[in-house]
Amino acid sequence: QVQLVESGGGLAQPGGSLRLSCVASGFTFGNYAMSWARQAPGKGLEWITGIYSDGSDTYYLESVKGRFTISRDNANNTVYLQMNSLKPEDTALYYCGKGKGKFVITVVAGYDYWGQGTQVTVSS
Repeated sequence: QVQLVESGGGLAQPGGSLRLSCVASGFTFGNYAMSWARQAPGKGLEWITGIYSDGSDTYYLESVKGRFTISRDNANNTVYLQMNSLKPEDTALYYCGKGKGKFVITVVAGYDYWGQGTQVTVSS
């Protein structure tokens, strides 16, 4: 069965960095787009970034563009999220999601599986 396991969350200071990882299993990883989404306290799940199945194209929500970078390693079934210049408003539970095809869909409904999430807290 499909499994997505996120890790790498934690506490960071404003302006700091964190790198999230998501290890996938149960499907042919290189055939599907992958994305990251987040859920802040009291808010809904928000798509933030996605990557095409072969890694050749990436997409970002405007609020994270230039600060976050998504990448993937298809040989090791892993997708990453490098987060720099973190802000308190980036505090959320971060999830990776498996796309329904090769192309990135920029809404959470475009994904059929999500991991259990990893908490990111940005605070001084």
